[in-house]
Amino acid sequence: MFKVINWILALAGVICTVMFVLTGLNGDGPVAWANGWMAGPIILIGVLPITLATGRMVDGAMSQMRGHAPKGFEGAPLAMGTIVSADRTGLSINDQPQLEILFDIDTMDGQSFRGVARTIVDITELSAVVPGAILPVRYRPGSTDGKVVIAADAPQAELQAALDRVRLAKGLVTPRQLQISEQGTETKAVVLSLSPTGDIKGDRAVMDIKFRVTRADQSTFDLEQQKPIDASALPQLQPGMVVRVRYLPYDESEVVVLTSLNP
Repeated sequence: MFKVINWILALAGVICTVMFVLTGLNGDGPVAWANGWMAGPIILIGVLPITLATGRMVDGAMSQMRGHAPKGFEGAPLAMGTIVSADRTGLSINDQPQLEILFDIDTMDGQSFRGVARTIVDITELSAVVPGAILPVRYRPGSTDGKVVIAADAPQAELQAALDRVRLAKGLVTPRQLQISEQGTETKAVVLSLSPTGDIKGDRAVMDIKFRVTRADQSTFDLEQQKPIDASALPQLQPGMVVRVRYLPYDESEVVVLTSLNP
């Protein structure tokens, strides 16, 4: 829609500017230039740049709403962004506000940097976009502008793999836990108990958590272990909740919890 409007404005601006010049040259004095064709230069200098900028913002926002990576971020690598702040920009599409979100970004190769994304957020999900929450993002390696985009186009399996790699790079999971996440059998477990140990690893609280895990043959086994837990994952790990986990059938000494990410 904005592309059509911009083409119409550009064409009208050019025609009016040509007529403005021609009528001004054929008249006498400065008054000859002050005529109705002045709309042409006004469109080209004042109006068209604004509509072009607005069109780019809306096109980028609509791409994300459709689950596509915005232009320039197609196939860009994934990272995990911890929200620092989120503020409305004043732009809305179909009553859904655009937010400018400031992130602390962690990449799969162990790098960290501050990034910012502008994205349309469903008004019913605004309460989830809060400081401390983790969202998957795409970034451009080597770029110095700090711009990132929410990875709404990435499949869940790719997001989980990226999250695991980021945690490994930060020392929050061990190589063995990564192996379980990538090669283990997926099943369900009931959270029996959850309590803090008082220890902190990185910026995550270490929790004492007990599971009842269901095997493939529907038998169960209980397992208690200590894990550093993201604050955003705690609501998913309350006692009585059913969670997705992976474990190695030949070694039931450890499970890896598959927590949900919401792009």
